[in-house]
Amino acid sequence: MHSLIGSVFMKELANDILLKKGDSAVFNIGKSKLAFTTDSYVVKPIFFPGGDIGSLAVHGTVNDLAVCGAKPLYISLAIIMEEGFGAKDLSKIVMSIKKAAGSSGVKVVTGDTKVVERGSCDKIFINTSGVGEIYYPGLSADKIKTGDAVIVSGPIGDHAISVISKREGISFGTKVKSDSASLLRLIRKALGSSREIRFMRDPTRGGLATTLNEITSDRSFGIALEESQIPVSEGVREACELLGFDPLYLACEGRAVIVVSAKDTGKVLRAVKSDRFGRGAAIVGRVTGEYKGKVYINTRSGGKRLVDMLSGEQLPRIC
Repeated sequence: MHSLIGSVFMKELANDILLKKGDSAVFNIGKSKLAFTTDSYVVKPIFFPGGDIGSLAVHGTVNDLAVCGAKPLYISLAIIMEEGFGAKDLSKIVMSIKKAAGSSGVKVVTGDTKVVERGSCDKIFINTSGVGEIYYPGLSADKIKTGDAVIVSGPIGDHAISVISKREGISFGTKVKSDSASLLRLIRKALGSSREIRFMRDPTRGGLATTLNEITSDRSFGIALEESQIPVSEGVREACELLGFDPLYLACEGRAVIVVSAKDTGKVLRAVKSDRFGRGAAIVGRVTGEYKGKVYINTRSGGKRLVDMLSGEQLPRIC
């Protein structure tokens, strides 16, 4: 996917905003600084423990704006569904969208609906776009410095395991629910606690490992992770052992990666932990001058290994 984006889309469409490769495009209109984002959701199955495709679409768009330091204001909703898609399921999804938008304080202000022939898509696909106003300017990977701390707001991998367990009918000793949630309040608390937050992102496709590799790519620093500090729930750990997955590459839909100066690490961590979606937050690593442009992990056994960008899709159709 990274190769495709670089060789096709960036090659032909590159501009100063797109080249920043942020979760949202950030630009000025008059005296306002705005963030704009879009994403499409093709998750299978469309209902899973902890959420559904409707709430997932809203949370994903809202969180992409929030990690850019923006207050989400408006979203669009475009739905493509197969002929014969059940009215009951559609109503359930729309109600889920309404609830997620309401709790996030955003309005659905425009949209589109298309019906295609049976078999042309898998039940229903959703695209959402969102606009928000920046209130914490300057968040950028270019601001990251050696010595900064990397915080993850909670256990990783719950969303991916929730979806795959439902899809494949696999049960584990501990039930795993998706972490899909709006992070607006958590992020406001974090940003309100410090002016030393450098960068934020939500680790969706490709998980924590891919997100951190995107941060370090072609930059003059590396990131050192501490394996013993990375929060992973018992259910996700069990699933990974059974299925051979690495939790570092599993998608999250309700987690934030926060890079903050060393001196403000403690108060940002406390602010995140004060939110109900951040109680499992942890400092998982540091920005280092070693292995520039790379991510590596200090293992429990005392060794080191490089954490590369995920090659291929570990789990397809999870968002």
